[in-house]
Amino acid sequence: MTDRSERPLAVFDLDNTLAGTAHRQRFLERRPRDWDAFFAAAPQDPPLAEGVALVLRSARDCEIVYLTGRPERCRRDTLDWLAAQGLPEGDLHMRRNADRRPARHTKLAILRRLARTRQVRMLVDDDELVCLDARRAGFTVVHARWAAPSGELKDAQEREGRT
Repeated sequence: MTDRSERPLAVFDLDNTLAGTAHRQRFLERRPRDWDAFFAAAPQDPPLAEGVALVLRSARDCEIVYLTGRPERCRRDTLDWLAAQGLPEGDLHMRRNADRRPARHTKLAILRRLARTRQVRMLVDDDELVCLDARRAGFTVVHARWAAPSGELKDAQEREGRT
């Protein structure tokens, strides 16, 4: 088996890539949006079969890294959810609680930092703008299109820097 530090990285988003968020979208449809309720409901997210299968396959050859726009205050719930789904252990990169930059900026900065010392084999993400910017930066991208898209979540990711 290859030393962990020599294995390439496979980087996975969570919301609408590994975790189905449809049941909590209602909290984003209100004005003002109820972010506390949206994130509080995350532990009940169902796993998305396509994403779970891909992360399990990727773990054979790669070290898994999770990269999410969820705020740091959700770390414990997120780690518990990953463990409950039987997903591989891996570093979890989250946005600082007060960081409101669009997901495409925060995630690309972390990808570039990871790539300075390790090969990033692929990024798997549902956010079209994250995927576009990562491809432009030279990363191999798998666009996770297996969850129903949400206009409210897309707006939140880009305009409000919330997830």
